Amino acid sequence: MQEYRLRILDMQKEERPRERLIKNGAAALSDSELLAIILRTGSKQENVINLSQRLLSEYNLKQLSTINIAQLMNIHGIKESKAAQIAACFEIARRLESFNEEVKPKVNSPEDVYRRIYPRMREQKKENFIELCLDTKNQIIREEIISIGSLNANVVHPREVFKTALAVSAAHIIVAHNHPSGDPTPSREDIEVTKKLIEAGKIIGIDVLDHVIIGDGRHFSMKEAGHI
Repeated sequence: MQEYRLRILDMQKEERPRERLIKNGAAALSDSELLAIILRTGSKQENVINLSQRLLSEYNLKQLSTINIAQLMNIHGIKESKAAQIAACFEIARRLESFNEEVKPKVNSPEDVYRRIYPRMREQKKENFIELCLDTKNQIIREEIISIGSLNANVVHPREVFKTALAVSAAHIIVAHNHPSGDPTPSREDIEVTKKLIEAGKIIGIDVLDHVIIGDGRHFSMKEAGHI
């Protein structure tokens, strides 16, 4: 009689590693359960949890992290795909140990905004409305194009502008757009949009520090002009 081997699908859903991780967090799982999630599938002879338990009985985590693809493939039940998954997992862990977050660019003036945006805007034939989301130190945590086309209150809606700022927990924002004509002098619509965003920002609690208009080799700051 053929021996019955429990499959992952035969387990109660709440007992499966992936479902337990989703419900309780990764810290609640054993090493073998975490490894089972990485490997995803077992073989005809054993389910993925049994495979993971056997693997960790032959090699501890430290040993498993140092053996190469060829050595991994010598382990019964581990073929090329699974060996690559294990190697990739441990390589990410090693890189995390030495990871240093890059210093975020800081905005101190309208000139900083101009220098950042102008090289990409100089050849644009349409207006691009851009948002810079800043942290409490005025470092850029997100840059996003909000709209492309002639600037008006319908195209640049506060909802779209502040949606991104709220998603990244921005403390402040700076908005900017280009004038394809090369003249950065603000239009009536530019000023109206700026005022609308400032009022919305006050309600939400995210300050609009400036609205910079990018021209050809020059720029205009709504803050410096007294509109903010």
